Amino acid sequence: VLTLVDAAGRQCGRAASGDDGRFALSGPAPGGYMLIASATGHRPRAVGVTVREATAELEVLLGGPGRLRGRVRTPEGDPVPDAVVTMTDPQGDVVATARSAADGGYRLEGLVAGDYTLAAGAPGRRPGALPVTVVNGDQPPQDIELTGGAVLRGAVRNDAGRPVADARVTLTDNHGEVAGTVLTCEEGQFAFTDLAPGEYTVVAAGYPPVATGLQLSGGEHSERDLRLGHDSATT
Repeated sequence: VLTLVDAAGRQCGRAASGDDGRFALSGPAPGGYMLIASATGHRPRAVGVTVREATAELEVLLGGPGRLRGRVRTPEGDPVPDAVVTMTDPQGDVVATARSAADGGYRLEGLVAGDYTLAAGAPGRRPGALPVTVVNGDQPPQDIELTGGAVLRGAVRNDAGRPVADARVTLTDNHGEVAGTVLTCEEGQFAFTDLAPGEYTVVAAGYPPVATGLQLSGGEHSERDLRLGHDSATT
């Protein structure tokens, strides 16, 4: 139900939205008004409207009475502050978002009862998501657990113990999928960050062989430089 009132609080129009949510109010003179929208199962809302000579188009978003709260925390129970908490509906549209407080707490309001996906993310943490069902009014707290990405560091050295620079180090998971590829620095060191828990295999390889053709004549002194390196597509 849509009710239009003027600056003095007098009713200037009333209408009901159709099955598609559209409504029409005709007759108000140009000026400032307040539009009040209410519907069963939703929180009412009032918005300011300025009517001019032309037809005014307005979209009103009504939230529900549902509320969801909880904490974003680590597996050890420590709070994760400033995490972005997002709720999406079954179609994947974002219906609510918030940031966790210093104690990891968050609160989402104006929710319509139904099934949703609740997700949270924070720098240095792997995102977490879980299904939730919202009911009208308050419901038990829903905590979201964010794990820290694992870090693998190491160094590549030769038999003499000297570091090998620009060696290609490849990390594969237990399914044989490549989790990452890096090149060692001048000190032979490498690092992989933000890894999911699990079993991995580390493979290190030096420069791939390079071949070049050449022809030498008798008594000729020739030079040919060979450049060793990895594919430029390596990251």
